[in-house]
Amino acid sequence: MFNFFQSETERVNNIIRMGAETVITDERFIELEIQRFKASRRRKEMFDGERYFAGNHDILKRKRTVIGEGGELTEIDNLPNNRIVDNQYKKMVNQKTNYLLGQPIAIRTENEIYDKLLTQIFNKRFMRLMKNLGKDSLNEGIGWLYVYYNEHGEFTLKKFKAYEIIPGWRDVDHTILDYAIRIYEVIAYEGDQEKTIEKVEVYDENGIHYFTLEDGRLVPDNPFFANYFTTTDHEGNDQGWNWSRIPLIPFKYNSEEIPLIKNVKSLQDGLNIILSNFQNNMEEDARNTILVLVNYDGEKLGEFRKNLATYGAVKVKTVDGAAGDLKTLQVEVNAENYKAIIEIFKKAIIENAMGYDAKDDRLSGEPNQMNIQSMYSDIDLDANEMETEYQAAFEELLWFINCHFANTGLGDFEDEPVEIIFNRDMLMNEAEVIENINKSIGILSDETLVSQHPWVDDPQAELERKKAEKEAAMAEYQNAFKPYPGEGGVVDEE
Repeated sequence: MFNFFQSETERVNNIIRMGAETVITDERFIELEIQRFKASRRRKEMFDGERYFAGNHDILKRKRTVIGEGGELTEIDNLPNNRIVDNQYKKMVNQKTNYLLGQPIAIRTENEIYDKLLTQIFNKRFMRLMKNLGKDSLNEGIGWLYVYYNEHGEFTLKKFKAYEIIPGWRDVDHTILDYAIRIYEVIAYEGDQEKTIEKVEVYDENGIHYFTLEDGRLVPDNPFFANYFTTTDHEGNDQGWNWSRIPLIPFKYNSEEIPLIKNVKSLQDGLNIILSNFQNNMEEDARNTILVLVNYDGEKLGEFRKNLATYGAVKVKTVDGAAGDLKTLQVEVNAENYKAIIEIFKKAIIENAMGYDAKDDRLSGEPNQMNIQSMYSDIDLDANEMETEYQAAFEELLWFINCHFANTGLGDFEDEPVEIIFNRDMLMNEAEVIENINKSIGILSDETLVSQHPWVDDPQAELERKKAEKEAAMAEYQNAFKPYPGEGGVVDEE
């Protein structure tokens, strides 16, 4: 890893050589990386994912055009131009997020102290953060979690948008960060004028460096540098500290970091176009469709259209014995054709997004568990890959959490085994599952059976409750048969 920032003399000596004659400073390297990232297709896809999730689809910019003079397309505004959005993409993102992250994440460790400390970190706020991070992973291909201490000295987790982060990977598999650049905008005021300022932060093992980006050039901020966190001794002296790793953790949707929008954007656009075209055709009635005039009593077609729209009548005349007439060129709108195409698009979106159809015929009547699992097969396969990436991210996160516990004197849990369990939110035939569990009593352990029960979210807590119930029942049984004083051969001696 090269050090980004040194003194001016060191910076001149420590250069990155590009070719035999070209040299570039660290700051210029960052400027070029930012330019490249901003112009990249990858960042555009990230924005597309966020935009489509919010409902801002390309159809909203659609214009009605006709072939004009010279064969060129010309925009017109006197025809219906509906822009309908049927946001199936958002439905898929929410579906996949809730499938994997809709239920609380369970923690399994044999160390009770460690379990209680982790439960304090992985609280309800963390579960909400994870759900939002999951949406970022799907929309942008990757989500970023930043580990830091806030102004109150509290261990805190915060997510960054992927379109703000330029990672510098040390390996081709994108598993180890060498550095990271964050670019983001803030609003400032110069007098009464609102101004957007672009900020740049560079993260490496030495700490954070701060800049403002002006006309593509980095200008150091004040302060220019900060450690990741500081401590204050009993004499009031501050001491800066850094993690030995970059405190940015990637949560990937898949190993290739491909956002979901890339798989379904063309299908979503096609669905929107079909719906909009159907609405346009339905609105093109006799007053605004193609008309054929025979012996029209007038010359200006614009005047004719106005009179037709105003009075709903047409004035024609007879010329040389030929009676006047008005005919329309009409294209029949077959609603069944549109319905069939719309269903094809919706099904294709579900299949390409690897989701499931909640209205699937396999759910009719009383579906058995095999039919339900068949319906969930695609989303389950996709969730497996996403969970693999998330498990690796949690391993990285636990390293920072364990460092926090050790640094604050809560304990050394570096080698303590811990399992993170994602409770997937799958529809199931509960009666069938419970029946199979009952048939497995005596074959499988109680812990395995309890973990598979559809009514149990935390198997360990449920086992503790069962243990407490057994102990209470045993105590009640023993008290019921305990002899009274003076009975059962017991003699009180005075």
